[in-house]
Amino acid sequence: MNTHRKLFIATMLLLLLGFSSGAVAGVRINIGVSLPPLVFSAPPPVVVIPGTYVYFCPDVEADIFFYHGYWYRPHRERWYRSSSYNGPWGYIASPPTVLINLPPDYRRITIHHQRIPYGDLHENWRSWERGRYWERHGWGRGERYDYERGQRERGHREGW
Repeated sequence: MNTHRKLFIATMLLLLLGFSSGAVAGVRINIGVSLPPLVFSAPPPVVVIPGTYVYFCPDVEADIFFYHGYWYRPHRERWYRSSSYNGPWGYIASPPTVLINLPPDYRRITIHHQRIPYGDLHENWRSWERGRYWERHGWGRGERYDYERGQRERGHREGW
């Protein structure tokens, strides 16, 4: 056997042993996503959508939602997620069901709701969910939207 062939076989054996022993680290692939840029002069205020703990930015033309610690943005029938309101955005195959089933008129039904400063959201969203803050403060009384089924339910006066 010639030297080149022995070296090739030895290299292949080492590679195979390395892969089978788990010695090779995982591979991470990042694909750049080209979304229309959004420019913010300051962190945007948000409004909670009644019956959910989904927040959206009413003063931004694009749909941007905050839910469970992440920011979500639909674009051209795809969804993107970020840990920051201004990106970077990464494509996700399936967003949370509550986001898909938001009522089409969520902007209209929240038009008079108080805007929540970004700092308050960032600091309090977890405790608001745990303590059921919005239910206790009367948001959405008289009408409930079932975001899992995507339909309105009427007659709920005692909260959600």
